[in-house]
Amino acid sequence: MTHTPSPQPLMALAKVKARPSQRASLLSALAALVEPSRAEQGCSDYTLFELHDEPGTFYVRETWADQEALDFHMATPHFRAFAARFDELLEEPIRLTRLNAVPGARPSHT
Repeated sequence: MTHTPSPQPLMALAKVKARPSQRASLLSALAALVEPSRAEQGCSDYTLFELHDEPGTFYVRETWADQEALDFHMATPHFRAFAARFDELLEEPIRLTRLNAVPGARPSHT
């Protein structure tokens, strides 16, 4: 019997930059995504950050079970409602940067 290792989770950072006059609206729209996204099957992390030195530039740290879970997320009504506002809210297209965990580089808990 062969053992098939489970696939690595899909980890990513999404950079989302507000149009100059849309910071508050974008923050509200992004914050509204957090809870429903976290509740999706296949989501193990969905955390919103704003750059300290660059208000209006946000990052979402996301971890999904696999590409299928991310694809499902992007098809949900809450994400599609957000996507319908891209032209209004965003200075530039969302940049999704995929990440790979580095083995052995996890912090130790003492």
